[in-house]
Amino acid sequence: METLTLNDIIHRSPAPAPWSEGEKIPWNDPEFSRRMLDLHLSQDHDWASRRLALIDQHIDWIEQNGLRPHSRVLDLGCGPGLYTSRLARRGHQCVGIDFSPASIEHARETAERDGLAATYQLGDIRQTEFGDSFDLVMMVYGELNVFRPSESRSILAKAFAALKEGGMLLVEPHTFEEVKRQGQSPPWWQSAETGLFSDSPHLWLQENFWHDDLSAATTRYLIVETARATVRRYASTMQAYPDDQFEAMLQKTGFVGIRRHPNWTEEEAPLLGKLQLFTATKGS
Repeated sequence: METLTLNDIIHRSPAPAPWSEGEKIPWNDPEFSRRMLDLHLSQDHDWASRRLALIDQHIDWIEQNGLRPHSRVLDLGCGPGLYTSRLARRGHQCVGIDFSPASIEHARETAERDGLAATYQLGDIRQTEFGDSFDLVMMVYGELNVFRPSESRSILAKAFAALKEGGMLLVEPHTFEEVKRQGQSPPWWQSAETGLFSDSPHLWLQENFWHDDLSAATTRYLIVETARATVRRYASTMQAYPDDQFEAMLQKTGFVGIRRHPNWTEEEAPLLGKLQLFTATKGS
């Protein structure tokens, strides 16, 4: 996050380089994290996390597609533990890692209240140690796209090392077409009394950029606090991967039995074509 003036908006860079103005929106900021948690838990939309009825279907899918009873599961970017809590209720032992403090606090409180075999670490998955001997490592809802390619390769290598031999990776990246669509979307703005980026009245200005040479999309957020006329700038970049390139990255990491699944269930219509699943196995 960078603090600017209104004049800085006028003289802003016309097209920022990928990741140059920020790596991600501020998930680890306590106040932002608190506001984001409300979106994760909402049952009115699938904006931050899917609604629970769909997640329940995903848990069925995971168990029907290779997860054995009483498995050890690692959820990377676990958010408030919506997947891990359900897996733990079905007898699995779960570990979740996320760097949103409000989400991790919620997940821990849920596990303690319900006596679940689920533990949670507050940390950035790029630096946090994963542990080992997992039957499943999962990373859903497009999380892998937000990292630089070198970081994504490192995360996948750590996931490979964390799995037992024969263990399963489940990763859900955005499709190439969806990342490109977001990068080519027109500028957009709204005014709000409160919102994700502020508890105070503000303007939310957003620009999107598609970097064709790097197959990456950058979104710039300019949040104008109307009472003080100050501006906070955030940015995030997503890397797009053609299917064959993503499969090759998994193969190079050591995964075998790679399969692509267009969607989890037939009820994924709002997200159809935007996300897709890959499953793979840790070879010897």
